[in-house]
Amino acid sequence: MLKFDMSSLKFTNNGKWASKSMLWLAVSCGALLFMPSKLVGMLRLDGFISDYAHFIGLGLIVAVAFQLTRVINYALDLSIAHLTTKRMEENIAGKVNLLDPAERALLREFFLQGSTKLTLPKDEIAVMALVKSQILECLGNEKHYAIQGPTAEYKISMKAREYLNRQVLRLPAGEPSKEEMQQLIRNRPQFVGGMAPQRKQAA
Repeated sequence: MLKFDMSSLKFTNNGKWASKSMLWLAVSCGALLFMPSKLVGMLRLDGFISDYAHFIGLGLIVAVAFQLTRVINYALDLSIAHLTTKRMEENIAGKVNLLDPAERALLREFFLQGSTKLTLPKDEIAVMALVKSQILECLGNEKHYAIQGPTAEYKISMKAREYLNRQVLRLPAGEPSKEEMQQLIRNRPQFVGGMAPQRKQAA
């Protein structure tokens, strides 16, 4: 049975309602304060505006301040997102240039197995280093085994894919020859071959 998170929906609706209310308040107060005197006389609002001018002015200030705050927050969110993305790209680019043999062999497994996600040991040093540098992303599905330890599913992040190519991973340019394939197999991470049999010994 599907369940909806009504709390987040309520917050979203309240935010939209407040924004619309403040917008209408700004428009209404601005119209009353800057309306031509001739039109004010025609609508017979001169007495009302005169009596409540300070409240109308205060309402305009509050409404404009609210809208300016939203604009500033939106600009800050964009700036933070941009800086976060830039920092991620710098981390990935720096790590790609400094991949050690174990990390490079681990990334090659995605290409050798032709899969977008792999089940890897969480405690493996190469796995932890690639996750820390944001090259790998953990997809969850964590499992614990008596001998092997915890494993989870991982994928190469979208940003990291822009920096990884055959040259970086030291893969053959075309279809690998028999000798090249044997060399790649010899250089595979040690845990790759042992993971399947050890899964039978789940705790």
